[in-house]
Amino acid sequence: MKRTIVLYALFLVMTVGAAAMAYSYKPTVNTPKELYAEITFDTLKIDLGTFPESDPERRCSFQFTNTGDKPLVINQAFASCGCTVPNYPKAPIKPGERGAIDVTYNGSGKFPGKFAKTITVRSNARNEIVRLTISGVMTEK
Repeated sequence: MKRTIVLYALFLVMTVGAAAMAYSYKPTVNTPKELYAEITFDTLKIDLGTFPESDPERRCSFQFTNTGDKPLVINQAFASCGCTVPNYPKAPIKPGERGAIDVTYNGSGKFPGKFAKTITVRSNARNEIVRLTISGVMTEK
Protein backbone atom coordinates (compact mmCIF):
# COMPACT_ATOMS: atom_id res chain seq x y z
CA MET A 1 0.00 0.00 0.00
CA LYS A 2 2.79 2.43 0.94
CA ARG A 3 4.64 1.50 -2.24
CA THR A 4 1.56 2.34 -4.36
CA ILE A 5 1.14 5.74 -2.72
CA VAL A 6 4.85 6.56 -3.17
CA LEU A 7 4.75 5.49 -6.84
CA TYR A 8 1.58 7.53 -7.41
CA ALA A 9 3.16 10.59 -5.75
CA LEU A 10 6.35 10.17 -7.82
CA PHE A 11 4.28 9.85 -11.01
CA LEU A 12 2.33 13.00 -10.11
CA VAL A 13 5.49 15.03 -9.43
CA MET A 14 7.06 13.90 -12.71
CA THR A 15 3.91 14.72 -14.69
CA VAL A 16 3.61 18.20 -13.19
CA GLY A 17 7.33 18.85 -13.76
CA ALA A 18 7.15 17.75 -17.40
CA ALA A 19 4.08 19.92 -17.99
CA ALA A 20 5.81 22.94 -16.44
CA MET A 21 8.86 22.44 -18.62
CA ALA A 22 6.75 22.07 -21.75
CA TYR A 23 4.78 25.20 -20.92
CA SER A 24 7.88 27.34 -20.38
CA TYR A 25 9.83 25.99 -23.37
CA LYS A 26 10.46 28.63 -25.99
CA PRO A 27 12.43 27.48 -28.99
CA THR A 28 15.16 29.83 -30.12
CA VAL A 29 15.17 30.42 -33.82
CA ASN A 30 17.96 32.39 -35.35
CA THR A 31 16.14 33.99 -38.25
CA PRO A 32 18.54 35.57 -40.71
CA LYS A 33 18.36 39.37 -40.79
CA GLU A 34 17.41 39.33 -44.47
CA LEU A 35 14.10 37.61 -43.65
CA TYR A 36 12.65 40.59 -41.80
CA ALA A 37 10.67 43.62 -42.77
CA GLU A 38 12.52 46.83 -42.03
CA ILE A 39 11.09 50.31 -41.78
CA THR A 40 13.35 53.16 -42.89
CA PHE A 41 12.10 56.73 -42.41
CA ASP A 42 13.25 59.65 -44.56
CA THR A 43 13.49 61.68 -41.34
CA LEU A 44 12.78 61.04 -37.66
CA LYS A 45 12.19 64.71 -36.74
CA ILE A 46 10.00 67.39 -38.26
CA ASP A 47 10.00 71.04 -37.19
CA LEU A 48 6.55 72.58 -37.68
CA GLY A 49 8.05 76.05 -37.38
CA THR A 50 6.44 79.06 -35.71
CA PHE A 51 2.70 79.60 -35.93
CA PRO A 52 0.09 81.73 -34.13
CA GLU A 53 -2.23 80.52 -31.38
CA SER A 54 -5.14 81.73 -33.55
CA ASP A 55 -4.31 79.01 -36.14
CA PRO A 56 -3.13 76.13 -33.89
CA GLU A 57 -3.54 73.10 -36.17
CA ARG A 58 -0.54 71.80 -38.11
CA ARG A 59 -0.11 68.68 -40.23
CA CYS A 60 2.98 66.82 -41.34
CA SER A 61 3.90 63.46 -42.83
CA PHE A 62 6.71 61.03 -42.02
CA GLN A 63 7.57 59.14 -45.22
CA PHE A 64 9.04 55.65 -44.94
CA THR A 65 10.12 52.67 -47.05
CA ASN A 66 9.99 48.96 -46.32
CA THR A 67 13.67 48.16 -46.92
CA GLY A 68 13.31 44.55 -45.75
CA ASP A 69 12.37 41.37 -47.57
CA LYS A 70 9.00 40.70 -45.91
CA PRO A 71 5.73 42.67 -45.84
CA LEU A 72 5.76 45.42 -43.22
CA VAL A 73 2.81 45.63 -40.86
CA ILE A 74 2.47 48.67 -38.61
CA ASN A 75 0.75 47.44 -35.48
CA GLN A 76 0.42 50.72 -33.63
CA ALA A 77 1.32 54.40 -33.77
CA PHE A 78 0.56 56.53 -30.74
CA ALA A 79 1.52 60.00 -29.53
CA SER A 80 2.84 61.21 -26.20
CA CYS A 81 -0.07 63.64 -25.90
CA GLY A 82 -3.72 63.87 -26.91
CA CYS A 83 -3.01 67.01 -28.93
CA THR A 84 -1.08 64.92 -31.46
CA VAL A 85 -2.88 62.34 -33.59
CA PRO A 86 -0.98 59.96 -35.90
CA ASN A 87 -2.67 58.16 -38.79
CA TYR A 88 -0.83 55.13 -40.21
CA PRO A 89 -1.49 52.61 -43.01
CA LYS A 90 -3.40 49.52 -41.84
CA ALA A 91 -2.58 47.36 -44.89
CA PRO A 92 0.80 45.58 -45.16
CA ILE A 93 3.48 47.45 -47.09
CA LYS A 94 5.33 45.21 -49.55
CA PRO A 95 9.14 45.16 -49.71
CA GLY A 96 10.41 48.22 -51.54
CA GLU A 97 7.12 50.10 -51.25
CA ARG A 98 6.68 53.46 -49.54
CA GLY A 99 4.14 54.66 -47.02
CA ALA A 100 3.50 57.57 -44.69
CA ILE A 101 2.46 58.29 -41.15
CA ASP A 102 0.39 61.47 -41.19
CA VAL A 103 0.43 63.50 -37.98
CA THR A 104 -1.95 66.24 -36.91
CA TYR A 105 -0.96 68.57 -34.07
CA ASN A 106 -3.67 70.76 -32.51
CA GLY A 107 -2.39 73.27 -29.98
CA SER A 108 -5.76 74.87 -29.17
CA GLY A 109 -6.16 75.23 -25.44
CA LYS A 110 -2.42 74.74 -24.90
CA PHE A 111 -0.01 77.33 -23.61
CA PRO A 112 1.96 79.19 -26.28
CA GLY A 113 5.66 78.44 -26.53
CA LYS A 114 8.00 75.69 -27.64
CA PHE A 115 6.77 72.11 -27.80
CA ALA A 116 8.10 68.69 -28.75
CA LYS A 117 5.86 65.64 -29.12
CA THR A 118 6.85 62.02 -29.68
CA ILE A 119 5.08 59.47 -31.86
CA THR A 120 5.95 55.83 -31.14
CA VAL A 121 5.59 53.41 -34.06
CA ARG A 122 5.42 49.64 -33.42
CA SER A 123 5.70 47.20 -36.32
CA ASN A 124 6.84 43.73 -37.27
CA ALA A 125 10.16 45.12 -38.52
CA ARG A 126 13.56 44.19 -37.20
CA ASN A 127 13.65 47.70 -35.71
CA GLU A 128 10.33 47.00 -33.96
CA ILE A 129 9.96 50.37 -32.20
CA VAL A 130 10.76 53.72 -33.83
CA ARG A 131 10.21 57.11 -32.20
CA LEU A 132 9.36 60.11 -34.33
CA THR A 133 9.41 63.71 -33.07
CA ILE A 134 7.54 66.85 -34.06
CA SER A 135 8.44 70.22 -32.61
CA GLY A 136 7.64 73.86 -33.09
CA VAL A 137 6.73 77.15 -31.46
CA MET A 138 3.19 78.40 -31.00
CA THR A 139 3.09 82.16 -30.45
CA GLU A 140 0.40 84.20 -28.71
CA LYS A 141 -2.42 85.64 -30.86
